[in-house]
Amino acid sequence: MPGLKEVRVRIASVKSTQQITNAMKMVAASKFRKAQMAIVKLRPYAAKLKEIMQNLSFSMNDSNENVYTRERDPENILLVVITSNRGLCGGFNANIIKATLNLFLTTYAEQQQKGNVSLITIGRKASEYFRKRGYKMLGSYDDLFDRLTFENISLLAEQLMKAFADKKYDRIQIVYNQFKNAAVQRLVIEQYLPILPLVPDPKAPTEKHLIKANYIFEPDQETIIQLLIPKSLRIQLYKSILDSFASEQGARMTAMQQATDNARELLRALQISYNKARQYSITKELLEIVAGAEALKG
Repeated sequence: MPGLKEVRVRIASVKSTQQITNAMKMVAASKFRKAQMAIVKLRPYAAKLKEIMQNLSFSMNDSNENVYTRERDPENILLVVITSNRGLCGGFNANIIKATLNLFLTTYAEQQQKGNVSLITIGRKASEYFRKRGYKMLGSYDDLFDRLTFENISLLAEQLMKAFADKKYDRIQIVYNQFKNAAVQRLVIEQYLPILPLVPDPKAPTEKHLIKANYIFEPDQETIIQLLIPKSLRIQLYKSILDSFASEQGARMTAMQQATDNARELLRALQISYNKARQYSITKELLEIVAGAEALKG
């Protein structure tokens, strides 16, 4: 049985850890509420804008096809991987890294052997992981979460659009955690460029004439598309990063809540162990006293 001093030290240590995890949970909860409000407000607008963009771009004639809708053989791939800058958020970062590695090993195994798969990382955890292992890094934008504004993210979106338009990359995909609620995040591998057609029904064919929408254009379709598609692409990247940020705060809040609860359970067990050790010590002293008294009587 452990001694009283040893148990007291462990109790003090667990109490200190519990205070830290509880404080981190409260900080994450505060950030989570703001992030949740931001993504909930943006998501309907981004979804409708994406739907209109897909309908418009794929209802165009082949003669005036937009540069961002052109499908090419996927020889050069760019993956935008979004994680967090800090840990202590459960499996949030590990799931993203695992999904990215799976893309290297399966979907883009041939391109990876040729050295044609590049990475842009947003979040220090992904940057450190892939840089240490020698993956082809195009850039890291770990400071975006410190200045999470549409203007800053638009600069990155412009770079991605220019790289695709200049045919440096044939496909750009985003790997991130999509926010569902505080305890649940959905891993998403989303194609950013080229723009995919909108298919109303998974079982329906994808011919262009089936996804055309009836719009009235002013001034004309081509001008509207040239303005709308870049705007929508900026919004989509902004939404992905906001989704990831809200998911991170929810995951951290949940992880810290579980850690706090575990510390509470451990404290209860340690308190019982301490009481047993104290009772054992008192009983031992009483027995020694009684034995001494009996010896004196003899």
